[in-house]
Amino acid sequence: MRWLTGWSTGAPRAGAPAYEALATVAPIAAHALWTGANPLWAVGDWRPEEIRLVTLRPGARAAVTGGFAAPDPVEDTPATTRLAVLGHCGATDAELAAGLAAARGGAVRHLTAWPGSYTVVLRTGTRSTLLLTDLAGAQQVFHTPWCGGTAYATAALPLADLVGAPLDTGHLAARLACPESPEALGTGTPYLGVQRVPPGHVLAVRGGRPYLDAYDEPGGSADQPRGEAPAVRELTRALLESVRSRVRTTAPAPPGGGRPRLGVDLSYGTASATVALLAAAVPLPPAPQPASPSASPGGGQEPGAATAGGVRTGGARTGARTGGARTGAVKGSWARTAAQEPAAPEQLAAVTLGETEPPATLALAPDTPRLRHTVLDPGPDALPYASLRTDPQSGRLTDEPGPELVAAARAEARFDAGGTDHLTGYGARQVLDGHPARLADLIRAGRPRELLPPVAALAGVDRAAAGVLTGALRTPLTVVRAAHRLSRIRYAEALDDAAAKLTARHVPDGGGTAGHRSAGDLAWCVPGPAARWLSDDALSAVALRLRLAARRPAPEEHPGARRARHALHRQAYSFRTLVHAAEQPGQRLHAPFLDNQVVRAARLLPDDVRLQPGARHALLHAVLTGAGRTDLPPDWGRGPRPDRTAPARAGLRLAADGLAELFDAPLLAEAGLIDLPAVRAGLADPATLRSPHALAGLADLVSTELWLRRVRARRHGACWTGLPQPTHPALTS
Repeated sequence: MRWLTGWSTGAPRAGAPAYEALATVAPIAAHALWTGANPLWAVGDWRPEEIRLVTLRPGARAAVTGGFAAPDPVEDTPATTRLAVLGHCGATDAELAAGLAAARGGAVRHLTAWPGSYTVVLRTGTRSTLLLTDLAGAQQVFHTPWCGGTAYATAALPLADLVGAPLDTGHLAARLACPESPEALGTGTPYLGVQRVPPGHVLAVRGGRPYLDAYDEPGGSADQPRGEAPAVRELTRALLESVRSRVRTTAPAPPGGGRPRLGVDLSYGTASATVALLAAAVPLPPAPQPASPSASPGGGQEPGAATAGGVRTGGARTGARTGGARTGAVKGSWARTAAQEPAAPEQLAAVTLGETEPPATLALAPDTPRLRHTVLDPGPDALPYASLRTDPQSGRLTDEPGPELVAAARAEARFDAGGTDHLTGYGARQVLDGHPARLADLIRAGRPRELLPPVAALAGVDRAAAGVLTGALRTPLTVVRAAHRLSRIRYAEALDDAAAKLTARHVPDGGGTAGHRSAGDLAWCVPGPAARWLSDDALSAVALRLRLAARRPAPEEHPGARRARHALHRQAYSFRTLVHAAEQPGQRLHAPFLDNQVVRAARLLPDDVRLQPGARHALLHAVLTGAGRTDLPPDWGRGPRPDRTAPARAGLRLAADGLAELFDAPLLAEAGLIDLPAVRAGLADPATLRSPHALAGLADLVSTELWLRRVRARRHGACWTGLPQPTHPALTS
């Protein structure tokens, strides 16, 4: 796991607790980026090209350093400005220097407009530090009070380790009951006192005090929907730039590992196929050659050396003559080797994990010789819930719980066959698709006729599954009535209704037709799939959070846009947990659809385009056509979908004994979060294996239980050195 941490103590205040050993506290195995009273560290397996620092001093040009260079020994003044960019950022050094110069005036939004997925830290003078999150939520920032100031990090677990924070069972209950509701989750984390910076916000620490502000307001004038054609062009440009910036900066494969430099997911999904096709059209950069020992000293600067003007020079002089042995035939001549045939383009590892047959998968990427397709046939050890058959505590400890923990072995098998840099299609559904709640936005905008295509598509699905009467009459009436109700209901009234339903245990079970489920999504707050198994006390605590949120001012966003945005945040949080749980050593997992510029481009899509049946496949088809891939069939990506819950059902059958042992004396019941008899009855009910909604709820419960056990077994202070030994807090507060 890679993370960034630091703190700002500010001026000492009267009555603040003293901490004599503050100078001795530091993260273990960290590299100092800034030193002094307000330090900054990079911890974990960062690559040198993922760390870039820019320093701007009065009367001097911006100096850019990269990699693990020694910290700047010059002491900062109130006029010194520093910028740290960590992660994959497609900006050049000159662009970083220009961005820092523009940020001195207070603007920070332009620092998030470069391709890639990265974290930005901006320090002005000696007392002000700003950290920016991304729009999706894949690059998170956390903060907590510490020693009269504020400590911050890009992971919550190290901050909880620093301050000795106990677990927040109220937040865990909210995650299980309403995982997509910001009214229930707030800005909290599973650790009491550790706060999350919302996506699209900046954390400003001034004088040791934290302040939150939005740098990208949802629904702002810059993100107003345009026509379909301009929006698709912008989406094509953004996605192309995101994929190209990753392919052109691919890191070399580790020696002796046998792993290709670049890999892609190639499943039945059109999102991963789109990323694979775009990546296959970009040539990989030449593999770096080992430096010659006979190179002249002083021929260039070190790779991480600072340069003026925001431009770095390489390790060798440009324009130097290179040649072979001297022939002596003509004085001053050099023997030149014969011209060689150009090497074949390097192939990309396209990985499919037993999700579909190879012919169906290849139909998504036809005539692409640069893709070396590998279809993995996972065994029982790669099924979900495989860890329950061995030792549940043997897996990795992630920053937060998530259903990805139960399928970590399956993801590891897929990524192990991928490249050193592995591209995925995570987040495309949430970025491009139309959330059902957007139907209410169309009614609010006075465009009720545009409800006809999506409602007709739902009616067609229900007519085939439940009969003519349901499809032709009940589904349209139910969906349109729910959309009208959501468009008219007041925000406070909607939250009070949701709280009353939670208290009365009126939570959806995932049954019914597609139209019925879509109508259930037409609400400001919808319970999650695990809510049916929570205890009365846990549901009451979450209901109280909703009632308190109802007393606050209503958001200016429309309900559909707000629901869609928080669904994207949840998917980005899940991808972050997946990276922590399954990323291989030295590997990088990439999700171009979660980049800031792709998210901003997708906001320009009109709602009626999003809500069309098959909108995501049509949009991605248009993106590929705009990128030059014109040989795809018109029905590309519209084939039948396999059952994605089949591996989970197979894993549950094999792990039945381990699952029963896990819920024999669970920590969730000890904390008062679950109704243990109801959970055991659900495990014994064969209908649980047949319902995708119940399987999703069970994955939430099992992953949270596994996470709690791994947190409890963890030694305090494993992230830091120089900390005093605190007492171990109980699970319940």
